[in-house]
Amino acid sequence: MSSTVTAVSSNGTYSFTKPNRDSITLLAGLGVEGDVHAGVTVKHRSRVAQDPTQPNLRQVHLIHEELFAEVGADGFEVAPGELGENITTRGMDLLGLPVGTLLRVGDDAVLEVTGLRNPCLQIDAFQDGLLKRVVGRDEAGNIVRKAGIMSVVKHGGTVRPGDTITAELPSEPHRPLDRV
Repeated sequence: MSSTVTAVSSNGTYSFTKPNRDSITLLAGLGVEGDVHAGVTVKHRSRVAQDPTQPNLRQVHLIHEELFAEVGADGFEVAPGELGENITTRGMDLLGLPVGTLLRVGDDAVLEVTGLRNPCLQIDAFQDGLLKRVVGRDEAGNIVRKAGIMSVVKHGGTVRPGDTITAELPSEPHRPLDRV
């Protein structure tokens, strides 16, 4: 399984969107160098309020570019970085990967998939009604989260648009992604 990086984004201050960059540097055990969410322990405000000593399982956020076309069909305009992701991808079913999948990105970087992004109401502040398009329910009534996946950095490196991403699935039995 392989895909392509279409954009990379980071922001040193808290804001919903992240500006696109020419490259980002991933730091093992920390996340994206200079990004507000980088660190060993949680950095997302709601999680810090609950317990600031929790491990940071959300160091790097990846989202599939195909989601932008999907929500675009309903009139929403979303571009890379605007949903706060660090890496925008094309060509891989990120949401279908199991926990523990290793993503080799570019020449050196390795990410370990930890779970699904659990989007919040800030998405509706960005574009009213968008939250219902990225979180819904399937035919059985189960919650479906489409706003990307979260990961931790196992091996650092520089990531640029155009880099290849390859997935290495963990040993079976596979655990499906859940929110982190």
